[in-house]
Amino acid sequence: MIDRSGAFTRAAWLAELRATLALGWPLVLTNVAQIALTTTDVIVLGRVSASALAAGALGVNLYFAILIFAIGLITATSPMMAEAIGRGLHAVRDIRRTFRQGLWSAVIISVPAWLLLWHAESILLLFGQVPQAAADAQSFVRMLQWGFLPTLGFIALRSFVAALQRPIWALVVTGLAILFNIVANWALVFGHLGLPAMGLRGSGLATTLSNVFLFVSFALVVGFHRKFRRYHLFGRWWRADWPRFAKLWRLGVPIGATVAFEITVFNASVFLMGQFGTAAIAAHTIALQIGSVTFMVPMGLSQAATVRVGQAFGAGDRDAITRAGWTAFALGVGFMASMSALLLLTPRFLISAFLDINDAANHAVVDIAMSFLFCVAVFQIADGAQSVASGMLRGLQDTRVPMIFALVGYWGFGMPLGLLLAFRLGFGSVGIWIGLAAGLAAVALVMVWRWTWRRRLGLLRG
Repeated sequence: MIDRSGAFTRAAWLAELRATLALGWPLVLTNVAQIALTTTDVIVLGRVSASALAAGALGVNLYFAILIFAIGLITATSPMMAEAIGRGLHAVRDIRRTFRQGLWSAVIISVPAWLLLWHAESILLLFGQVPQAAADAQSFVRMLQWGFLPTLGFIALRSFVAALQRPIWALVVTGLAILFNIVANWALVFGHLGLPAMGLRGSGLATTLSNVFLFVSFALVVGFHRKFRRYHLFGRWWRADWPRFAKLWRLGVPIGATVAFEITVFNASVFLMGQFGTAAIAAHTIALQIGSVTFMVPMGLSQAATVRVGQAFGAGDRDAITRAGWTAFALGVGFMASMSALLLLTPRFLISAFLDINDAANHAVVDIAMSFLFCVAVFQIADGAQSVASGMLRGLQDTRVPMIFALVGYWGFGMPLGLLLAFRLGFGSVGIWIGLAAGLAAVALVMVWRWTWRRRLGLLRG
């Protein structure tokens, strides 16, 4: 007798694998492309001078410390849209209204963000940064900050196409934005095409213009493409839906806080690197950028998990929820294991993308960056695990408890350990990275525990 149940189970898992890969790879490449916008800035500024690289790093990290919370807030549109599709009833109306409240939220949160970023120098001085570096960073941020709102608009649009499992258009427009950013940086930083050489300010302006290009291009796609235009996303944008608005913030604030706790612990590490000199800041920036690029893959799989789990959650299909979650998790952890090996085997090659490693003036930066990349290699698997597990839980609209896990893991454990190692036990700047790795590992463990606990006890809203 043929065991059809086993064959059916294998077929279901293979189908989920194919669906996750089909949804995940454009999201992954879109994330890589997005990080390439600021990576381009860092690479270009590294060609200007080490001091420009350090100032740009301070500015980018302050900008992202604020932006990442806002992105997390707007990301709440993704599980809400996915649930509406899974539920089926009134999906077009619900998606349109969720998107609209996402745009409202983007505008509301951008205003205080602009006010804070305008005073970047004062904020950086409060964190003990060198006055000249803080002043240079402010000139950069005052150009960069105006890309805040269009970036959030892009996130809302990306959530929409991802929920429909058609993320390729996000990749296409982001790829075009990268090309735009490269040309704009070349022209505005160094003074080509008849434009003045603006240095740091030119790099910030180039990225702002690229983000505007990104949002406008994507809005045109969803406005005119036959698969998207029936949703009329920008129709009657002034109409409020207060219950939906409240739900978005109820889900989104914990998501934003969870991501912010992780990102700000890394941003704080940049400020701490200032205690060890400019070479440590530059080396830390290089290691962080490399780690950020590899992180884009589990981040994309996390977004795919949110959509796949969210749709199964809306349909009330527990088996599909299980398959969607564990499939994305296995892909994310497997990829990060391979990246760990790559970082251990080719650190100098990776560093050479940011600095001339043969220039004697850069030897101190290269040596420190080598030690940092070893730490990055060690925590790759934990980083992938916590990222995908977070996305799985968001698909269940479970956001509050993971927020607490992130706060305790990163700031209650990882950062104190890093400070102890760096300043008390004599590990220096490497101690900060050991603390970061330990915090990521702790959060990964409790996120996975939360997922298995939710599955055992039922799909209760967290």
